[in-house]
Amino acid sequence: MSHSIISIAYLIGSVTFVMGLKMMSNPKTARNGNLVAAAGMILAILVTILFHEREVPGFVYGLIFAAIGIGTVVGWMAAKKVQMTKMPELVSLFNGMGGACAALIGLMEYHHNLGNTGALLSIVAGLIIGSVSFSGSIIAFLKLNGTMNQPIRLPQYNSINTLLMAAVVAFGGWVVVASPDSQAILFALFGAAIVYGILFTVPIGGADMPVVISLLNSFTGLAAAFGGFLYDNKIMLTGGILVGSAGTLLTLVMCEAMNRPLSNVIFGAFGGSSAAAGSNTEKGSIKDISVSDTATLMNYSKKVVIVPGYGLAVAQAQHVIHELETILEERGVEVKYAIHPVAGRMPGHMNVLLAESNVSYDKLVEMEEINPEFSSTDVVLVVGANDVVNPAAKTDPSSPIYGMPILDVENSTHIIVNKRSMNAGYAGIDNDLFYNPKTSMLFGDAKGVLTKLVSELKTM
Repeated sequence: MSHSIISIAYLIGSVTFVMGLKMMSNPKTARNGNLVAAAGMILAILVTILFHEREVPGFVYGLIFAAIGIGTVVGWMAAKKVQMTKMPELVSLFNGMGGACAALIGLMEYHHNLGNTGALLSIVAGLIIGSVSFSGSIIAFLKLNGTMNQPIRLPQYNSINTLLMAAVVAFGGWVVVASPDSQAILFALFGAAIVYGILFTVPIGGADMPVVISLLNSFTGLAAAFGGFLYDNKIMLTGGILVGSAGTLLTLVMCEAMNRPLSNVIFGAFGGSSAAAGSNTEKGSIKDISVSDTATLMNYSKKVVIVPGYGLAVAQAQHVIHELETILEERGVEVKYAIHPVAGRMPGHMNVLLAESNVSYDKLVEMEEINPEFSSTDVVLVVGANDVVNPAAKTDPSSPIYGMPILDVENSTHIIVNKRSMNAGYAGIDNDLFYNPKTSMLFGDAKGVLTKLVSELKTM
């Protein structure tokens, strides 16, 4: 009876996962999709605990529900209090915890399955992948919050990473074949995977961090799927496969958007550069523009395109930029937002940020669709974006972002760039767009500048 209840609950949970993922593909239904999938997960957890066929002492149930309660409170408070600018760090941290869980399952279950080659394969694979996801996600978290704001480059780091990856895989294969009954050997494998995860992520530059977050997320899903194989747990297997496949597809899409092969991500052959990389000595001069002149220019425009970036999130200016959009539209100006696939610090960061301020989803236009429209745009307002609008990606073969598809803002009639300073972007390189004769720099904190811009427009 209990087995039937568990099977039915797992089937329902699996269906909710698929439904939730489908709903998350549309911004209008994404929130409900999260709730549907979460409901399925809660059902699966409760049924697993309450209808387990083995005899379990009562105090164990107390420990389990106490742990779930503590985790729920900590996770809920962290998610409620986190600022939108810190959301990528939180995603990395939570993803790392998922990888750690998969690694702990491997450490606990290995010696219970000695002699079962199939089970040991699942355990070792989950242990390695989960450990890499855990340590890599922690490094990504430290990079995103600024603790490790510079990539660390070891001599021949690419070769070292490749050799270490091969060594970890070979070590794991030997453990499965030999099945040594030694806890020290298992912890050595765990430690080697942790070290590889660190070395895998440490050299990566900030501009490529969204791809890394997506890839590590797929690793965690894959590790969970191996746990599903181990326990013959259908819901765990389904959830792991969905997370792993969705993360992998998203990684491939983002790699295509950055014009980088996936092999570059896996082997660490990409990332940060020095601030001088891709720069030249004869770029020309920059010119400033005042808030008043910017307001006048926008007020008499027919079409304005806003390019949001991480600077918009840092300044928490998403609400005031929506107010700017509303004022312009009331005066007959067409307003759209140009969204680059890797703008911000994680996949979809700008979409979520603007949705928080009730910007219509119809106004968020992806790069492929908006690029042909720049030539008919009167004013482009770049707020806090940098690398995704840098023409060096198309014109300078020496630039580390050369070949990356960008937003073609240079084709518009007027370009206004809001930045706090002339400092390089997250990729650490200078931006040729700033020296374009059509570009005017509007310096200052995004929220403060946009607030003044809105006030100026209201007086016209």
